[in-house]
Amino acid sequence: MDGSLPGMRPRRPAAIPGASFGEAKLAPRALDPGMGLAVARRTVFRSEDREDFGRVADRVAAGNMALAGRRADPVEEARLRNAIATGALLTSGRHLQHGDAQQPGRNMEVFTNCATAIASFTLFYLLLNGSGVGRSYDDELVAVDWARAPRLLLHLSPSHPDFPGTREDLHRFGVEFDLLPWGTAPEAMTDAQAAEVRAWIAREFVSDPSEAPAGAIRHAVADTREGWAKAVELLESMAFEGAADRAVLLDFSAVRPRGAPIGGMQGRPASGPLSLMRGFVNLRNQVIEPARRRAPGDEALRPWEQALLADHYLSVEVQVGGARRAARMATKSWRDPGVFRFIRAKSEGGLWTANNSVMVDAEFWEGVRASRAGSDAPAHRHALAVFEEATRCAFINGEPGFINGDKLEDHRTGTAWEKPAHEDGRDVRSARYRADHAVGLLAELGRRAQAARFPVTTNPCGEITLHVTGGYCVIADFAPLFACPVDLVEVEPGAVPPEVAAEWDARVEDSVRLGVRFLMRANLMDALYAEEVRRTNRMGIGPTGLHEWAWMRWGFGFADLLDEERSAPFWAMLARLSDAAKAEGEACAAEFGLGAPFTVTTVKPAGTTSKLFGLTEGAHLPARRQYLRWVQFKGARRNTGWAVDSDPLLGDYEARGYPVRALRSFPGMAVVGFPTLPLIQRLGIGERLVTAPEASPDDQYRWLALLERHWIGAERGNQVSYTLKVFTDRHGLDAFRDMVLEHQPRIRCCAVLPSRPDHALGYEYLPEEEVPAGRFAALVERIEDPALHEAVDMAHLACASGVCPI
Repeated sequence: MDGSLPGMRPRRPAAIPGASFGEAKLAPRALDPGMGLAVARRTVFRSEDREDFGRVADRVAAGNMALAGRRADPVEEARLRNAIATGALLTSGRHLQHGDAQQPGRNMEVFTNCATAIASFTLFYLLLNGSGVGRSYDDELVAVDWARAPRLLLHLSPSHPDFPGTREDLHRFGVEFDLLPWGTAPEAMTDAQAAEVRAWIAREFVSDPSEAPAGAIRHAVADTREGWAKAVELLESMAFEGAADRAVLLDFSAVRPRGAPIGGMQGRPASGPLSLMRGFVNLRNQVIEPARRRAPGDEALRPWEQALLADHYLSVEVQVGGARRAARMATKSWRDPGVFRFIRAKSEGGLWTANNSVMVDAEFWEGVRASRAGSDAPAHRHALAVFEEATRCAFINGEPGFINGDKLEDHRTGTAWEKPAHEDGRDVRSARYRADHAVGLLAELGRRAQAARFPVTTNPCGEITLHVTGGYCVIADFAPLFACPVDLVEVEPGAVPPEVAAEWDARVEDSVRLGVRFLMRANLMDALYAEEVRRTNRMGIGPTGLHEWAWMRWGFGFADLLDEERSAPFWAMLARLSDAAKAEGEACAAEFGLGAPFTVTTVKPAGTTSKLFGLTEGAHLPARRQYLRWVQFKGARRNTGWAVDSDPLLGDYEARGYPVRALRSFPGMAVVGFPTLPLIQRLGIGERLVTAPEASPDDQYRWLALLERHWIGAERGNQVSYTLKVFTDRHGLDAFRDMVLEHQPRIRCCAVLPSRPDHALGYEYLPEEEVPAGRFAALVERIEDPALHEAVDMAHLACASGVCPI
């Protein structure tokens, strides 16, 4: 079989560029038509600069090198720019969005994908900066009883543009505060409903600050991320100290109105004060006041659950410039008495803002097996009860998962327990934010963490291990496929000329080493957790588009990769790159006068970066052969078209024939369907392709174990982020439990997601909708977009159906 692009005949190149990314500016790689361009427009490109990916690479490389100050090397900057522009080094979406010459003056949190927090105010601050945040809700790591919080009063000046004065304002307010049924149209709101909204405002908000009780603390909420977090810090620290007899009035009048541009988010629209106030209303009405009324001995609303609820209600209001919502990981020890409430918290309590996982260890898995075998020991019975309840819930809605806490950190080194507990708040201190109210709280939590059974947890996607009191890991992707020194249409899969192969391999290694240095410089930025960054110097670099690389470089499909002997060159190269990354980390740290990084290798989800070029994401198999990728945009239908505040891209896509529809379940939002033929299909893999639904769970666990051994390694490695779908029309609950018990204890990390066939789920839409080849071709034909037709023509579609040219 000829595995080249359909219609192209492999040929030897006339000339091959140098082995590494040289100084001469290389042309930027074209984005994948449709989906790739849509993602770039939405999250990467700066419209005011009319960017292409080459200009993105220019500013990202310049910003990162500026962090080195006088040590910046213009030759390295040129090489770095070329690696990014060609797609060989994809950094991460955060860096592609924010990286520019002003980077040395910005805070690290904006560039950090992965973080942890041990207090609600630090978690909120990190989420506002766009970080994904993990938090442990173990009993021993929660020190705040919100029942001891002060009386909370809220004020917004009636002169503020967002104060609900007009009928239209009252309608929007009523919908956003759940005072009106979701989806109520403005004209459908009755006079009685409007009166109820006004009465609620009068009851819940203080109209005049002078009405606050004598001795109340008055705090003006500043119009910054730091100002928002400081308000939470004040309240949380007073709860820790036991100030139930005090009162705090928070004044939100200085917060910019809804829709005003956020400079630090490239002018994206602010959510306004009402969104933030809603978070505090829910904190008061759903956490503080119910906690005060909790009866002694009641298992509900213990401090750990109060923290879980508080973080949820604050996270709901994190709407970063309209571009990103909060992303969290919530974990709890299997030994805690409240673990059963935690297991059911998402399915029964509607807490949708976090990925929930039970933290387990070898003792847990041994207990489950022993109890199944007939042991009546209390610890064994408890382990089995936790396992069965967690798998029961997970089989229904996918959560909670299991995290092997004893594999997160090497117990022989004692690394996690070596973090000191400071009394002066230096653990949370940067040029932008300095903890002051909560110094005592942080010191107490630091002491608790030193004796904790699980002193580390993970980020929301599970691939990064971080100390529970707070830490970061800056991460990046490299795409080895795009390090190829010649055009891919000139390459016959598995038959690469030796000189091209040598150049290709050298460029892949160069992109890895450049990526490690890129991340090391990011660790020099001003940071809230500067002490922890200096202590650990953590980073995580990992591959994406692995299946495309394996196919084009060696001619290996997924079945080949599972045979270590047959695919030995692939695994040997991956191990070589892992060693190179770790060696570069140690050398670069010595050069910068830093400690050697605790972690270097990882595999992150790579959702944004992979979509730019149509690659398989991180370690994942392709989800489908051809499909519609539905992407949400802000937009509401009106009789005359789209509402004025809708995303202007909606009209553009609709005019060109892309499927577009407004959502009923999310009023004010619409989705655009992008016909997507994964790049691996266009590389001629044909019938050798294996999609995720076609691979057995056993094979996917085997794949993860191989990646952990050859790429992550025994030292300085994070984890592999991977979601394994188990289709419930093929596997029952008992089979699901047996599979988890057999495989999950053997690896570091894997999210197991029970799923039903798309048509059985009942959702209004799914992010990816598989489409039969005939309907897919018809959709493509009616779209007026030359770039899309160039990528998805009938020859490619035939190849996708397994009938590539012979």
